[in-house]
Amino acid sequence: TVAPFWPTCVICSRTRTVHFSSLKIRKTNVVSVMSPAGCPHVNGFKVDNWKQNLRVIYQCFVWSGSAETRKRKAKSCICHMCGAHLNRLHSCLSCVFFGCFTKKHIHEHAKNKRHNLAIDLLYGGIYCFVCQDYIYDKDMEQIAKEEQRKYFFPVVCMSGVGEKYSTWEPTKRELELLRHNPKRRKITTNCTIGLRGLINLGNTCFMNCIVQALTHTPLLRDFFLSDRHKCEMQSNSCLVCEMSQLFQEFYSGHRSPHIPFRLLHLVWTHARHLAGYEQQDAHEFLIAALDVLHRHCKDDNGKKANNPNNCNCIIDQIFTGGLQSDVTCQVCHGVSTTIDPFWDISLDLPGSSTPFWPLSPGGDGSTLNGESHLSGATTLTDCLRRFTRPEHLGSSAKIKCSGCHSYQESTKQLTMKKLPIVACFHLKRFEHSAKLRRKIPTYVSFPLELDMTPFMASSKESRMNGQYQQSVDVFNNDNKYSLFAVVNHQGTLESGHYTTFIRQHKDQWFKCDDAVITKASIKDVLDSEGYLLFYHKQFLEYE
Repeated sequence: TVAPFWPTCVICSRTRTVHFSSLKIRKTNVVSVMSPAGCPHVNGFKVDNWKQNLRVIYQCFVWSGSAETRKRKAKSCICHMCGAHLNRLHSCLSCVFFGCFTKKHIHEHAKNKRHNLAIDLLYGGIYCFVCQDYIYDKDMEQIAKEEQRKYFFPVVCMSGVGEKYSTWEPTKRELELLRHNPKRRKITTNCTIGLRGLINLGNTCFMNCIVQALTHTPLLRDFFLSDRHKCEMQSNSCLVCEMSQLFQEFYSGHRSPHIPFRLLHLVWTHARHLAGYEQQDAHEFLIAALDVLHRHCKDDNGKKANNPNNCNCIIDQIFTGGLQSDVTCQVCHGVSTTIDPFWDISLDLPGSSTPFWPLSPGGDGSTLNGESHLSGATTLTDCLRRFTRPEHLGSSAKIKCSGCHSYQESTKQLTMKKLPIVACFHLKRFEHSAKLRRKIPTYVSFPLELDMTPFMASSKESRMNGQYQQSVDVFNNDNKYSLFAVVNHQGTLESGHYTTFIRQHKDQWFKCDDAVITKASIKDVLDSEGYLLFYHKQFLEYE
């Protein structure tokens, strides 16, 4: 058994203490960081009027319950090194200094001044730079609770905004585990926890590769490991409950391959078109799995999440984006716009029966999204350019224009209105038509980091004749993504096999081939054929 695990916060991406208290966890790749008495560096702060000083910080710069304190916080809380308001601002507890946690300005201050403790000015957590983790101290926590109730809860509850925040406190069972297991363990950069093979149950590699990608999706992992799912179905029929159990298995520390027979049974039950031991398409399984998870989740109001346009379930929070379709009349130039939700983007490839417009710059050595065009290879950016280019619908597909009040020829253009947190790109390698069924082996170059700004609806006016005039905005990271999983297909349409590359840490990649997991290089990943590409937004700080 494993004690509860508190991973990175789903909302604020703030690292919480990782509690692995079971004696059965292997000691490989872990280090001891704390004693059962808590952080030993707090005592250096508890001198003179430390309680009053801490109360002042909570009153003025953390909870900010009154209008006056909110104005003071907005005016005063800036990084003393770069002047920024954001980037997880922390305040030193030993002197008057505010610094960015993200840019490590508070770290530099702590190292130079030997001031070990700082407080998160957004959430009130106290960080120890020696332990390199957020810490728990009973006395400090009591002060935080008292000031929070006094200055925060009345404002929030009376206005009806938000919900009551309750800090974590260990249960009797957890305290017993902490007493019997004095050493705390922390995940290190070379730790392999979370890596676990999956037994092939008979042509089920299509399922195994998607499970590996989902279990390494940062926000989805945090949701399930923090026990956020509250089920009202029968547990033996809920796919979300089974996924929750699957995440616990993956991050339990066990290294033997897992047998996902219950997951396979539930998939067969809820997606009957995938039942049986025939070979299936991994992309089709991904969409079916997301659909069932979406239907089994609940939104914030406790209603079934059956509306993808207005749903608060974890699946839609992570994977749903908005695709804008603009249809322009060729006579009056009136534009009809619709926005549809999407979980993935399917991209045509050169070599298919669908005409492919070669959009790569020709031999000029230009680079977009880190993809070089010198080799002449098709890039992911090329596919996205084709996907978002204006398309003339022709005389056989006339639409009734609301301006002309008659059927007219038109052009259609797709752009991204809203980007999802996790973007999945499906390269359409399997072609099924009345004339032929085949696999398209065209190599597509894809980057480790992807900027989706050129394909946003807001960038549409910058397009001229289908070519995007790129502008560089180094300060805008909202549209930038990092690659974290790649699903590949080897073989032919009739006989093939799926594998997955997943990123464990920033520069550490592993190849998952059913029950076998091996170390992979970044070159192995980028040289692979690519079938499904998974990117998450860079602002999540999961690097």
